[in-house]
Amino acid sequence: MAIEVELRSRMDQEAFTALEARLRAEGEDLGRDDKKIWFYTLPDQLLKVVHNQSAANGKIVLKQNRIGRGGAFPETEIFIAQSDVDAAVRVFNALGFEQHMHTADNQRHNYRYDGVEIAMKHSEAWGPHAELEIELPDGAGPEQIAAAEAQVRSVADTLGVELMTESELLEFTRQFEAQQAAAKPA
Repeated sequence: MAIEVELRSRMDQEAFTALEARLRAEGEDLGRDDKKIWFYTLPDQLLKVVHNQSAANGKIVLKQNRIGRGGAFPETEIFIAQSDVDAAVRVFNALGFEQHMHTADNQRHNYRYDGVEIAMKHSEAWGPHAELEIELPDGAGPEQIAAAEAQVRSVADTLGVELMTESELLEFTRQFEAQQAAAKPA
């Protein structure tokens, strides 16, 4: 199971536009990566079905951690055909996960800068934001995770990106999940 070391930054549109311009000029452009995502927020993990609209494919992802509980996410991905995305959502809903589901349309463009992948994203919940990550191989140890997090933080500092703290991430996700729960029919 791969491990993603992933840190996030929310920003206003002006900062977003400036960062994206800098990444276009100085980074490696990895292309558009628009997605529709069905998130199932479970107590200690995140399950999601992803329709990668830019690549015309899909995947099922299990992240064995939650946002706000550290930047390392052990992750298992199963790639599926684009035509199977709706069926995957129906399966998880039929298994009783629908009460934990919310959807998101993410417009995103990916870059690589000094070994860190940076997804410049817009979504309804997060607004303009960036995710900075390094994917580590299965079995990566604490030293590799710490080194990857240090590299992500160094790139963020170089680019002038203010990363969210764990407490900010916890509070943001708590508020979002409360809003989602309140909006669901009883």
